Amino acid sequence: MSAVTTRKLGALEVPVQGLGCMGMSAYYGPGDDVESVATIHRALDLGITFLDTADVYGPYLNEELVGRALHGRRDEVVLATKFGVDSEENRIRGDAPYVKRACDASLERLGVDHIDLYYLHRLDLGTPVEETVGAMAELVAAGKVRHLGLSEVSAGTLRRAHAVHPIAAVQTEWSLWSRDIEREVVPACRELGVGVVPYSPLGRGFLTGRFRAATDFTPDDFRASGQPRLSGANLDRNLELVRGLENLAAEWGHTAGQLALAWLHHQGPDVAPIPGTRRRERLEENAAARAISLSAAQITAIEAAVPAHAVAGPRYHPDAMTHIDV
Repeated sequence: MSAVTTRKLGALEVPVQGLGCMGMSAYYGPGDDVESVATIHRALDLGITFLDTADVYGPYLNEELVGRALHGRRDEVVLATKFGVDSEENRIRGDAPYVKRACDASLERLGVDHIDLYYLHRLDLGTPVEETVGAMAELVAAGKVRHLGLSEVSAGTLRRAHAVHPIAAVQTEWSLWSRDIEREVVPACRELGVGVVPYSPLGRGFLTGRFRAATDFTPDDFRASGQPRLSGANLDRNLELVRGLENLAAEWGHTAGQLALAWLHHQGPDVAPIPGTRRRERLEENAAARAISLSAAQITAIEAAVPAHAVAGPRYHPDAMTHIDV
């Protein structure tokens, strides 16, 4: 493992790489709770003690799964979860009464007395972010939450939120094929001392090279129909980029996914990606990326193999992008 094993998200210290638990319970086809719990336990053994979930994953099932996995090991973990997608009413909510109810429900499902990093999952356009973060700050004062985070917010929203209460981290999509946050959000984070937690750092698995056609996904996997980059001509174009990454990986003795993660690790001491997996085999492959040291020339070669401007297709369908604060 590399000498630097932790990152700073505001005042919160976390491992250089975390584990996204979403796919264990939602969106990627049938899960296997036994293997998922074993994967979480293996992650803790490997020092990957920054775990990420959300109430909407399942919904609720993923928090319950993570809670079972943490039984007897809570003190080892930096535990993050998210709220803001009301599964009962099928809408985005950030009003103060909902914030408090959502937190209490997550604490119960997780079986813990506090959440280390509590994120607003999506911005409620009908509620001022100042109200939402003010309610989140009350959770900190009550000891239910230690640090606050936001997910998929613009630089302007981050500044408004941070003025109410310090924000430890912004969680957003960031990878070799999703780099738009580098223009405004990352600079704003660094201006304010806020860390960045990239989700989907492997491009929903595509950057690993495991998928070659839309038929590689099961029908109940949202990637089969919910990802413009994984269909039609976009898929063909993006496969060319992955092949370029694979060529570099083979030359340097790594996998394509490991290079994609190592590239993110080199983006700064305030960046802690959370690649998701539900299998120990993939977890161990991802974990090995922590030990990869890239030269400036190698970083340049990786970015030339997967240039941001060459990625075909938006990251979500237009209707889903209405939930992203830009």
